[in-house]
Amino acid sequence: MRSVALGPQYREDTLRDLAGTEFDVLVVGGGITGTGVALDAVSRGLSVALVEARDFASGTSGRSSKLIHGGLRYLERREFGLVREALRERGLLLRLAPHLVRPVRFLYPLRHRMWERAYVSAGVTLYDTMGGAGALPRHRHLTRRGALREAPALRSDVVVGAIQYHDAQVDDARYTMMVARTAAHYGARIATHARVTGFLRESERVTGARVLDLEGGREIAVRARRVVCATGVWTDDAQAMTGRRARIGVQASKGAHLIVPRDRIPMDTGLVTRTERSVLFVIPWGRHWLVGTTDTPWDDAPDAPVADHTDIGYILDQANAVLRTPLTREDIEGVYAGLRPLLSAEEGDTARMSREHAVAEPVPGMVVVAGGKFTTYRVMARDAVDAVVEGLEEPVPASVTERLPVLGAVGFEVLWNDRRRIAAGSGLHVARVEHLLRRYGSCVHDVLDLIAGDPALGAPLPGAEDYLCAEAVHAVTHEGALHLDDVLARRLRVLIEERDGGLEAAAHVAGLLAPHLGWSAEDAAGEVERYASLVRSERRDGPAAAEPPVTAA
Repeated sequence: MRSVALGPQYREDTLRDLAGTEFDVLVVGGGITGTGVALDAVSRGLSVALVEARDFASGTSGRSSKLIHGGLRYLERREFGLVREALRERGLLLRLAPHLVRPVRFLYPLRHRMWERAYVSAGVTLYDTMGGAGALPRHRHLTRRGALREAPALRSDVVVGAIQYHDAQVDDARYTMMVARTAAHYGARIATHARVTGFLRESERVTGARVLDLEGGREIAVRARRVVCATGVWTDDAQAMTGRRARIGVQASKGAHLIVPRDRIPMDTGLVTRTERSVLFVIPWGRHWLVGTTDTPWDDAPDAPVADHTDIGYILDQANAVLRTPLTREDIEGVYAGLRPLLSAEEGDTARMSREHAVAEPVPGMVVVAGGKFTTYRVMARDAVDAVVEGLEEPVPASVTERLPVLGAVGFEVLWNDRRRIAAGSGLHVARVEHLLRRYGSCVHDVLDLIAGDPALGAPLPGAEDYLCAEAVHAVTHEGALHLDDVLARRLRVLIEERDGGLEAAAHVAGLLAPHLGWSAEDAAGEVERYASLVRSERRDGPAAAEPPVTAA
């Protein structure tokens, strides 16, 4: 499936169109909810623009636990509707994006005899039932011996058995970007690094926004019949720009995660267990495990949450309570923290706040959507667009996104079955082709074409050898990346996967990007230094990283 390429020329054309067109809908925010709104609206026949101050998924949507799940713990709080909705969406996303959303097995270790097995089994049985027949394999019970066979990493003295069940996982930032590309494929005009500085008004009605192009420095008046704010933890700031009292309040909650080597925890399944304040996940992630999370209120600025010394210690303590060989700080390869945008109608502990979402119209012409979770983004987007079309004069069709595949999904299974022939034709190892198919799906030929045009791009990236050089270039030519961190932190997950945060790879990648983005040698060196600053800030209390060379290769 060939699609619109979000390269530099696309961005220039988009900025020109933003200045000269009145759109039906202007979406503010390039996270999963905003890109979902853009796709829902454009697929109903509306003209759509989307602007994002930074990069796709540069906030919450790129810093989640990377799960598509119903939320087993919400059953205990009797939020049955929320769990049912999320499990329905899980089943849809497994079908709509099979190249990006994949099943993952989890083991729930039991520490108490008799009552705990019955209690957990009742919950997981309900979870399976809500998930629908055939969506994923049903849970199974394991004895203590069976649990230790699946997960030798577990402490034998604290485990009396286990229950194994299935959920799904996703590369959250990549999925968000692909939803944005899908929206662009159907005609949405999308610009990142374009910040809203204020809203246009006609009397009391919002009629668009003033947008600052952070790359070129120009300000653009973007006119629209309706504006949708999908700004997550920045929702309060967006509403404040209207000068009216906020209709939806958001309380941020920080979730921190660690990345450790796969061989450090010997087991063949993911792990989930309850903690005092949250849930501990140990999730397979390529050559790594992703371990988290925390759930603590965050009242500082939402721009740069970090996993601090306390977060890291808490996660290690919770993991080591069930692991036979304790993890240490020296095992940590990467750290990250994200902020959940929880609705603040309830007071108190953020761990008890609902993951429901809300849609409101604080001023005429503006719709705000907030709350929710990554798994239910499509429902949030549908509800926001439903609110938009209520005020339009002409009839607008109902949402079609429950039947609309994400870019790269159509034909993925055929290409997967044909991966050995693709490997032979491209000169790549079949394992590399599998890696590419799981990231690009049926858009894989765009990457393979780059390698065919320049075979050197088929080489692994120095310092980040899980990825090919072509993937870094493709991030700029097709996926909207404009800066080094857009590539290393989100298009490729080098920032969290490499022990040095990607500093060894930074100069080489900057050199690959330079001709496509018009960077001078000085520009490229500046990008490397800015990326090094990002690594230092992300790892303030985590794994240390050496300084990078500053000359782009």
